[in-house]
Amino acid sequence: MNRLILTLCLLVAAGTSLFVAGPVLAQDTQTAETLRVTTVTRPPFSLEQDGAQTGYSLDLWAALMEAIGRDYEIMRVDAFAQMLTEVQAGNADAAVANISITAGREAVLDFSQPIFEGGLQIMVPADGSSGSPLMRALFNRDLMIAIALAFAALLGVGMLMWRFERRAQPYFDHDAKGAMFPAFWWALNLVVNGGFEERVPRTPMGRLFGVTLVVSSLFIVSVFVAHITAAMTIDAIQGSVNSINDLYGKRVGTTRGSTASAFLNRRDLPHQEFADLDALIDAFEAGELDGVVFDAPILAHYVNTSGAGLGQLVGPVFLRENYGIALQSGSDLAEPLNRALLALREDGTIEALRVKWFGTGAR
Repeated sequence: MNRLILTLCLLVAAGTSLFVAGPVLAQDTQTAETLRVTTVTRPPFSLEQDGAQTGYSLDLWAALMEAIGRDYEIMRVDAFAQMLTEVQAGNADAAVANISITAGREAVLDFSQPIFEGGLQIMVPADGSSGSPLMRALFNRDLMIAIALAFAALLGVGMLMWRFERRAQPYFDHDAKGAMFPAFWWALNLVVNGGFEERVPRTPMGRLFGVTLVVSSLFIVSVFVAHITAAMTIDAIQGSVNSINDLYGKRVGTTRGSTASAFLNRRDLPHQEFADLDALIDAFEAGELDGVVFDAPILAHYVNTSGAGLGQLVGPVFLRENYGIALQSGSDLAEPLNRALLALREDGTIEALRVKWFGTGAR
């Protein structure tokens, strides 16, 4: 009897130890699994440089993984939406790039604490608003053509008057070649000043022609001045972009499914949507867009690196938003990641990465 009781006690103890040890072993195995991290190329947050996966967000992720003692592998995809879909579908444990924390994304994903404060900004061609409106109006192609035609008309009018008056007064008494400048000068003064008092036409045809020119010059000058004014006004309206309100009527672009696209839709601002950032930049560089609305840090990086001389940022940063690390809904990574983020913020690691990738002015 005692031997039976002893055997039963041993069996119960062994079962209890297996029951307790089983979950611990499984947890240790799960902890040791390599994390799958998806990202998309978005300099300076995520990029491949000399064969290394780097950028502000990826460098921060590497520091976080070192802090919590986890291994990981990077899966780089082509589209921003695909990056988030991989996490939502359970094919990746986290997504790291310039991911805005929005209510719509929070409904299907979890997010870490903010890792960067960004926002939207406008980029226009570098020469799109350079110089004063007057200078841009003066060098307007249509206006230059109008000026050339005006000079030709003045010369033609002057030479016609020379034909009427060349035998009647010494001023016009030249051959055709020698009379070109005097005739042009007479016509120019006629239009501007109403004619020379000492060069009053003397022939009947010259006088008739002169009266017609004086009356016509009033309309000619008015039309010419109106053309310059209209050119300056149109340039001021169409050629200058300083805020989101100036983009109406322009060719505007952004990426499909981005927070910029959602913002433009809310403003009922017509725009083109591109599959990815590369396609958007290609269209901008090809002159197909008057303005780009996108994440301010990425546009700033572009105009300071590969896009130097091609684009310029205008207006302030608007629609301020926080970037975070996207996780599967209910992920057990959230708590250790957030604790590690706090520690890296306190020891200066995050600030050092910010300075490295954005300079001292970034916040």
